[in-house]
Amino acid sequence: PMASHDDTLPEHCREAIDSGIRISEFPTTLAAAQTARELGMRIIMGAPNMVRGESHSGNISARELAERRLLDGFSSDYVPMSLLHAAFELHHCLGLNLYSALSTVTTNIAEMLHLNDRGTLQEGKRADLIRVQIVEGNLPVVKSVWKNGNLVVADHH
Repeated sequence: PMASHDDTLPEHCREAIDSGIRISEFPTTLAAAQTARELGMRIIMGAPNMVRGESHSGNISARELAERRLLDGFSSDYVPMSLLHAAFELHHCLGLNLYSALSTVTTNIAEMLHLNDRGTLQEGKRADLIRVQIVEGNLPVVKSVWKNGNLVVADHH
């Protein structure tokens, strides 16, 4: 699936829909995000934006979109560990239940990308999971990793 990128105006979202695009990645304004939602688009924001609490370029923040329930998932191309941290920020700072918060980096993204073999723990799907420990208030640290149901990394400390 393709995503539109940096939608600024409602018209950008309409153009995306007309082109068959159903994901808005990094809408830059509230108006664009609201239009994306009205048109049935899924909305992805940058995880570093959520962790930082603001956009590095002055655009709308992921936190504001999350507060308005205009956020479906996170992505990151330059700070991968921010994905998990952003999900825990949704839970810890905005009060989203843990399942819904973690869905922004698991189930929701898998559904958007049609990755039907992952995103949930169900029979017949990949059993990739992690165990985390929360340190320093709200920082998730990966302690163990399972891939296809097999333990591949374990921190015994």
